[in-house]
Amino acid sequence: MPGIAVSVAGYRLLIAAVLVAHVLFIGWVVLGALITQSRPWLRWLHIASLIWAVITELFVPCPLTLLENWLEQRAGIEPYHGSFLLHYLDKLVYPDLPPSWLFAAAVIVCIANLGYYTWVMTRSAGPRV
Repeated sequence: MPGIAVSVAGYRLLIAAVLVAHVLFIGWVVLGALITQSRPWLRWLHIASLIWAVITELFVPCPLTLLENWLEQRAGIEPYHGSFLLHYLDKLVYPDLPPSWLFAAAVIVCIANLGYYTWVMTRSAGPRV
């Protein structure tokens, strides 16, 4: 079965789409608690996203990063090494911080969100009689 030929411009478009998906996911992870306040089903989706974010930050490579690197290689662009956060956000937001600090900040944001949910859920459960 022959593969589909994709031009360099096509790969660049796909890379941009993956980059947008990555940024949207990070925005969802960081700000999702604000969106889920009155939507319990979204709250569970956000909690799952937070757990996934911690796992990909600490233990396994992010599939979006792997896809972006693969597309960059196919487009003839030298793929970056390391995580998405280090490659894009570190240079933009935290130019002089060690990488371990950026990873710690990402994990702390996720844990703070999970703590918020724990607080909201125990508060809304009320006292048991």
